[in-house]
Amino acid sequence: MVFKFLSRQAEPAEPHNHEKGGQSPAAVVRQELLEQISAFLVRHDLEVSPRNLTLAHAAFSGADAGLAGRIAEQEVAGLPIDQAWLDRVCPPAAEAEAAEHREAELERLIAKLDGSISSFAETARKAGGTTAAYGDSLAEHVGAMTGTDPSAPTGEVLASLVGIARAMFDRTREVEQEMKRSTQEADALRQSLERARRDAEIDHLTGLPNRRAFEAVFQREIREAQADIDNLTVAICDIDHFKAVNDNHGHETGDRVIQAVAGVLAQISGDRCHVARHGGEEFVLLFRGKSVSEATAILDQARESMASRNLINRATDEPIGRVTFSGGVANVFAHPDPREALREADAALYRAKSEGRNRICPS
Repeated sequence: MVFKFLSRQAEPAEPHNHEKGGQSPAAVVRQELLEQISAFLVRHDLEVSPRNLTLAHAAFSGADAGLAGRIAEQEVAGLPIDQAWLDRVCPPAAEAEAAEHREAELERLIAKLDGSISSFAETARKAGGTTAAYGDSLAEHVGAMTGTDPSAPTGEVLASLVGIARAMFDRTREVEQEMKRSTQEADALRQSLERARRDAEIDHLTGLPNRRAFEAVFQREIREAQADIDNLTVAICDIDHFKAVNDNHGHETGDRVIQAVAGVLAQISGDRCHVARHGGEEFVLLFRGKSVSEATAILDQARESMASRNLINRATDEPIGRVTFSGGVANVFAHPDPREALREADAALYRAKSEGRNRICPS
């Protein structure tokens, strides 16, 4: 399919130079642009949202030739253009930037607070140790002073000093206990921060790591695999016909379907295989020490396990039937930029979709 980019020339100076239907050339151009945008959204069953309209306008008006080319490639290849694909090709920049900014700010605040807590805890420990040593020394001197003869000329003074020393000693012990409690509270707060950091990297629907966590693992595994001269393979999976599940059975059932697929994929995760929910009905896997063919075989077994089940809608007892997923696999180090492997796996995933779904395609 070749796109017809519409001219954005100014309207002619002569208002009576009309073409078909009494419309000016500029009006005809606008009408054709609207028709192309409408046909595109309807053809691919895309929601008529402000964002989709903006993207379609950019593609068909010629404002974004790159997007137009990507759409043309998909249509010529007979590959689907759905909302997930459109969002991947054109991620919501403002939303992504805002989310990235929030995550960076959260990390900065957590790091600052964590540092403050560590500093306080260390100071409290040192102060507690010093206070304890001072208290012991003071107790020793109080004991020595208590043995002085109070009838001596200096007895009254010494007795007064003993009283003051006892008060100081008691207060020192109180401060020591307060320091100990503060140190315990600091330790508890640090543990809470660690839990909060872990929770921020967990997808709470499936219990799998989320996209944020995967990005950190991806960068770490790239460095370690390069250092060990080891294979590193990435795969992207997507639940087949997931929109139909939501439409026919509701979003709660859709969530349970996502959980079921996540459970199957989690069974193959481990020290050498990382599984994460990438967003929506999509999952990403990273295989350390596995070639593309080996990773494909492992993922294909998980696919067969999922496809062998017949799920039932718990709310209505209506059968959902077989739920399947498709996947694409790519070699991370086959590309100068490792992130290209994610796009390669994504392309293989859509090839699996176009070939009938319920299959795993290597790149």
